[in-house]
Amino acid sequence: MVDADQTYLIVGGGLAGAKAAETLRHEGFTGRVILIGDERDHPYERPPLSKKFVTGDDDRDSVLVQEPGWYAAHDVELHLGQPVLRLDRDAKTVTLGDNTRIGYDKLLLATGSEPRRLDIPGTGLAGVHHLRRLSHAERLRGVLATLGRDNGHLVIAGAGWIGLEIAAAARGYGAEVTVVEAEPTPLHSVLGPELGQLFTDLHAEHGVRFHFGARLTEIVGQDGLVLAVRTDDGEEHPAHDVLAAIGAAPRTALAEAAGLALVDREHGGGIAVDGRLRTSDPDIYAAGDVAAVPLHLPGSPLDGHRLRVEHWANALNGGPAAAKSMLGRGAPYDRIPYFFSDQYDLGLEYVGWAPPGTYDQVVVRGDAGKRQFIAFWLKDGRVLAGMNVNVWDVTDHVKQLVRSGNPVDQHDLADPSVPLERLTVPG
Repeated sequence: MVDADQTYLIVGGGLAGAKAAETLRHEGFTGRVILIGDERDHPYERPPLSKKFVTGDDDRDSVLVQEPGWYAAHDVELHLGQPVLRLDRDAKTVTLGDNTRIGYDKLLLATGSEPRRLDIPGTGLAGVHHLRRLSHAERLRGVLATLGRDNGHLVIAGAGWIGLEIAAAARGYGAEVTVVEAEPTPLHSVLGPELGQLFTDLHAEHGVRFHFGARLTEIVGQDGLVLAVRTDDGEEHPAHDVLAAIGAAPRTALAEAAGLALVDREHGGGIAVDGRLRTSDPDIYAAGDVAAVPLHLPGSPLDGHRLRVEHWANALNGGPAAAKSMLGRGAPYDRIPYFFSDQYDLGLEYVGWAPPGTYDQVVVRGDAGKRQFIAFWLKDGRVLAGMNVNVWDVTDHVKQLVRSGNPVDQHDLADPSVPLERLTVPG
């Protein structure tokens, strides 16, 4: 049993950190559990921020991981609104923003990621927004409602998941929306060009304008207000507000200053961990957005590839996995990446990992024109990833195809009359 006098410290007040604290208590750890978050809000889930919370369908309490009283009831000490300024590995302490020092026996870094910033003139104007925190979403929800009421114009820099989900929300309020994207299609770095056009068409049908192959070079304003944006191809678009949705960067500054091993940005960045989410310091673990984890998929082309995943499921599952590893229990963390999105009447789930350059073929099963299908990304006849669009209860079968690493018959894969579970049988 773990010594009751030990202190397990969690830095990061998001889903991964909260679930790690929950797991420590569920597994019977009787020592001190301390959770430190630099936001004043209790730990909450982030997917609703660009979905039902920003549309007004969910309220503030609905996004919380646990109701606020849970932490005291389970003897989890909270330090909210407190950034960690320093990690001293030799002394095994952290120093908070108010200069409080807290010692630990084992430490979990669940520091998450932060939105990448536009480095152009005009970003200091009042109408320039980012979306990462609950406070950002609350502000953005009010902005979208005002834009819709006043027939205002939102320009979104970036056609990734956040950019597209906010575009859908903004159109729901009635705002005018223009999306500026450097790549030739939305979601190019995730889905490749084959599926990107699907999202161009979807949003265009709902009145969203796209400007591909361009980047913002200036946000034009007057008296502190946004008036327009300019792009590097000489275009100018009217705007009352601008959302920067150009990706996120892992929050590794604390780990870097403490000398923990990192992964370079060209390979995804993050804190390097082993299969049990342990860093280069045996008493420090990392989970969630910030952890770069080696995939464990024997027989799959993805086996051994180190990957950092910024999606909800990774935080949901990674926090508990790290907690069990801290306790000396559990198994290697071998979850296949998973995420979901909702835009207008389109819902999807994606399993695996297949950015452009890693696959040689895309096979579609179903009717892409009706937006009811499953797409598979293949390399040498093996499934690297699958995405079901308005088709449900197939995720487990897609995961099995990805995990097996077995070649599949492409004709059977594309044929809806052939049960997916038949394709998952090794042979």
